[in-house]
Amino acid sequence: MKNYGKLTFGLVVGWFLLVLSASALHLFKNGSNRFGLAVAIAALTPMVVFSLWFAASERFRAFALSLNPKVLTSAHSWRIVGFTFVLLEAPGVLPGVFALPAGYGDMAVGATASFVAWKLANPSHRNSFILWQVLGIADLVMAVSLGTTAGLLSPHAPAMAAMTVLPLSLVPTLLVPLFVIFHTICIAQARTWKVASERARQTTRPVPHPAI
Repeated sequence: MKNYGKLTFGLVVGWFLLVLSASALHLFKNGSNRFGLAVAIAALTPMVVFSLWFAASERFRAFALSLNPKVLTSAHSWRIVGFTFVLLEAPGVLPGVFALPAGYGDMAVGATASFVAWKLANPSHRNSFILWQVLGIADLVMAVSLGTTAGLLSPHAPAMAAMTVLPLSLVPTLLVPLFVIFHTICIAQARTWKVASERARQTTRPVPHPAI
């Protein structure tokens, strides 16, 4: 497990340095009113790699499921910085069709993350915990979809260029895939809670004595 922890940490750091360097070289820069192909590839690659690794490797899957769901959920508190999108919409840096839904959605997730980690990350609140994780993914999917189609939805609005250069380019290329992976792991963990709790009840259930 420790080896997988070190390897995973190294991959995350390596991915951060890669997208940071690509952003610094303006490889993600796109002046049109959308994210662009380079950003899409950068966002999808880590999620595809994780999905394939999780499905193919039992040991990696066991490592991922051993991570603390409270810590993974608490990490979403960073999404409270979604207010930045709202602030940048006012002076016309970002289009409102993207900035407002994405900003308020991220703020809602970030504001509730600590509560969910504290109160709902346990078998007794399994369904509520999974629902929150699904809503968190839905918020990210909505944000990416709006960012990709902003030009079609609001052709005369400001372009998405600010999201394709530093520092905001790190949001779609690093943070979005990372948060989706965290959500996915938590959902996979929660799906095992019911089975685990049922097994625990069966092992602690008193064995009836045969009648004499």
